[in-house]
Amino acid sequence: MSRAEVSRMRPPLVPLGTLIGRELRNEKLEKPFLKYGQAALAKKGEDYFLIKPDCLRVPGNPSTSFSVFAIFDGHNGISAAIFAKENLLDNVLSAIPQESSREEWLQALPRALVAGFVKTDIEFQQKGETSGTTVTFVVIDDWTITVASVGDSRCILDTQGGVVSLLTVDHRLEENVEERERVTASGGEVGRLNVGPLRCWPGGLCLSRSIGDTDVGEFIVPIPHVKQVKISNAGGRLIIASDGIWDALSSDMAAKSCRGLPAELAAKLVVKEALRSRGLKDDTTCLVVDIIPCDQPVLPPTPRKKQNMLRSLLFGKKSQSFTNKSTNKLSAVGVVEELFEEGSAMLAERLGKDFPANTNSGLFRCAVCQVDQAPADGLSVNSGPFFSPASKPWEGPFLCANCRKKKDAMEGKRAGIPTVTA
Repeated sequence: MSRAEVSRMRPPLVPLGTLIGRELRNEKLEKPFLKYGQAALAKKGEDYFLIKPDCLRVPGNPSTSFSVFAIFDGHNGISAAIFAKENLLDNVLSAIPQESSREEWLQALPRALVAGFVKTDIEFQQKGETSGTTVTFVVIDDWTITVASVGDSRCILDTQGGVVSLLTVDHRLEENVEERERVTASGGEVGRLNVGPLRCWPGGLCLSRSIGDTDVGEFIVPIPHVKQVKISNAGGRLIIASDGIWDALSSDMAAKSCRGLPAELAAKLVVKEALRSRGLKDDTTCLVVDIIPCDQPVLPPTPRKKQNMLRSLLFGKKSQSFTNKSTNKLSAVGVVEELFEEGSAMLAERLGKDFPANTNSGLFRCAVCQVDQAPADGLSVNSGPFFSPASKPWEGPFLCANCRKKKDAMEGKRAGIPTVTA
């Protein structure tokens, strides 16, 4: 089935403001509480994770709390994974306008995640180190879940209806045809070393997106796939794990292996099941996060009986009986509303066309690094003097000179780092 056909089959996205309005008009949902657990087995010692359940949108205001869970699967060393763990969250938050309402904050988050990932990559590459890392970065604000990812770590959602949904996209060249085409179109080469997975050259990386990897062409981009969903007030379970889990277990296998168990024990059981299935061939890290209604001590067990597929609640869709209800409350078990999804590797498509200016100083703010600069020092919409006659005008937001170079490199408009590793 083609991508266009899949897109036509999808239900229309529901604006975030509409969903929040429904909450305010129809029901006042209490904030859920989170239970989480972590487990890991090390082979190379290059996996890192981040758990921050006490973040605040507005400093000093506990009612604006949100939580962040992330996994960083390093390769060719640990430096990139550690750097991303320590800097990515701050870089994302710096790209969201201050004093935003909750609705505005959630709407700005997908774009801020793109800017934060790219900024983190630029900053790390300036260190001159060659390691890289995958990232799966999850933000939970009440019942809204936003996931940004590069590489082949994965995040799945197991709802109370028993439907397992994948919230990430694998950026492995072996499986992702679109990414192979993008890499070759940007100047990279894709091939095998006799046996083993497809890799891109220079560098020999089997992933098409990551943070770091200074020794690989810049067509290996840090621009994340981003998906934002809203779950029902029945709650749900997230399983976030490095590829050491997913090389051994399918999404359904991982979800089913730990249903009915508390989060901490569930994470240990997923790791144990992966080890039993495949052995310890890679670093294996798993985070389990339960989003639990405030009136329940634990996440209700998911029904194990087989469901009628014509009547089950599928991801992004509602059953006919649910749709026909007079109220639009997100209260049906297993319902997941898709708010946003985008995976393009082009900054113009991910950052939008606006470029905020400081009206008092005449400065423009770079959409990636958030530094104020005069227009002559960077790039703004349709700014002809910055282009050769044959080049296409940039239709995105203002970028400083450094971030403009990064954008051009990712699109194959200049040579990447030529070093080749064995």
